[in-house]
Amino acid sequence: MGSREYSPDRERTLDDLRRRMAAVPGRGESATAHTPRDQALRRDLLPVPAPLADLLPDGGLPKGAVVAYSGAHSLLTGLLAAVTGAGGHAVVVGLPRLGLLAAAEMGAQLSRLAVIPDPGPDPAEVAAVLLDGLDLVVLGLDGRAVPPARCRVLAARARNRGATLVVAGGNWTDPALRLDSRVTGYRGLGAGRGRLRSVCLDVRVSAKAGPARHGRMDLCALADRTEWRTRETATRATEVTALREAVS
Repeated sequence: MGSREYSPDRERTLDDLRRRMAAVPGRGESATAHTPRDQALRRDLLPVPAPLADLLPDGGLPKGAVVAYSGAHSLLTGLLAAVTGAGGHAVVVGLPRLGLLAAAEMGAQLSRLAVIPDPGPDPAEVAAVLLDGLDLVVLGLDGRAVPPARCRVLAARARNRGATLVVAGGNWTDPALRLDSRVTGYRGLGAGRGRLRSVCLDVRVSAKAGPARHGRMDLCALADRTEWRTRETATRATEVTALREAVS
């Protein structure tokens, strides 16, 4: 991940990031004087989309933990929407293609979400700075491998700050959780025609203790929003919608 020796350019970059972070509302603050928190965050957990909560050992992402993520960006977006929609504050580092419109349609409060698409050559250092003031830091490594010693340092920092670090697209040693998702299909598309109604995901959750858990969930497009549903619930809802459209 590069040398940690003193560099004037590196110090200027970090100073700039600290100033940008200071402009983002911190934990416990409103984004504006008129934006109340929707609900209090639990002391030990961050909220997640409901179908994912059923797979996690404690029903949410543990605060102060490192989570290794691989797979579809849609579930990462769902995590950001769940946290900011519940009054938390989050940042995305090094994932320029993560869709803010999709996050808003899932219920994200964009005033509580910061984005640093190009963190420079050392994104882990940027994430370390941002752990000081936010509930959730999503870090894209773009295929990089973080040395084990540095993983331990950042994990300790996240634990001490009570912030959750989600690491995507790289190699991380000994995370508290591993989340893997893959797109398995789509609903609503016909042969050259039709409207996309849902994206189907298979999700695997692995913790340090206990067996891995598997689940299936759909991201469903509604009239004015998108919504996460378990596969069985989504299937029934899709059938009802198709029936209504057929008789209308």
